[in-house]
Amino acid sequence: MEQTWTILKVIQWTSHYFAGKGIDQPRANAEVLLAHLLRMDRLQLYLHYDKPLSPQELAGYREMIRRRASREPTQYITGTQEFWSLDLEVTPSVLIPRPETELLVEKTLEILGNRAGRVLDLGTGSGAIAVALAHENPSLSIVASDHSPQALEVARRNAIRHGVDERISFLAMDLFSALACGREPFDCIISNPPYVGEEEFPALAPEVRQYEPGPALLGGGSKGTDTICRILVEAPRFMKPGGFILLEIGHGQAELLEREISENPAFEEHHFLRDYSGILRILQARKSERWIE
Repeated sequence: MEQTWTILKVIQWTSHYFAGKGIDQPRANAEVLLAHLLRMDRLQLYLHYDKPLSPQELAGYREMIRRRASREPTQYITGTQEFWSLDLEVTPSVLIPRPETELLVEKTLEILGNRAGRVLDLGTGSGAIAVALAHENPSLSIVASDHSPQALEVARRNAIRHGVDERISFLAMDLFSALACGREPFDCIISNPPYVGEEEFPALAPEVRQYEPGPALLGGGSKGTDTICRILVEAPRFMKPGGFILLEIGHGQAELLEREISENPAFEEHHFLRDYSGILRILQARKSERWIE
């Protein structure tokens, strides 16, 4: 007699299989994938735990299991990731938004409050930061840039999904290459730039190293700070006097960047903010009112 595969039985088998493959949080992964396939939330899985899966559902789930077992990220399989309580589309063209990046949104909203302002989200990727800011503060005028046209299309779709596309301008460029110094300067420049170093890259999890886009990860140099340093040099020309820059940085990079920012005459104050794990994760700096290029 052929075995009946219920929701609970499938979750239990998959959790055990994923654990044997060394996948973190194997049960959560099994639940997220099955919930996505069945168009349920994870709670509904347990409210219908004895529901048998159809042959078509089993075939679809087996393919998802195969992909996850090869270490493809769950978010790329489902095509979604939550950020700032917003459901975002993600594809292999963009980095998967991380919880620590929400600190950039939180701090920007704290600085600008509810007032109007002009913001540049440099290297927007999925558009997570730009969409979250536009969603929280309708008075902001946001430019979201990226060197990847494919990433910008994902960002645009996320803006449309959350009804903020009319307040975000999308711009294809490498750092500041498409901006003219005479244009209206920004009150705030925000970026989660590439900051993984060449030394660190081989030790990254397979999900990151093999599947997430390399150009959005590797920041240049053995320590990964080259891109950040370029931003700090070039950004002041496009900022209002007294404007702010907020950059996400990698673990251990605060000490490396301290001298870089301290010796930059364009910034009159700066500090580093810790993430939820206590790691110095955000570099915040204020442009001097008196700086002249």
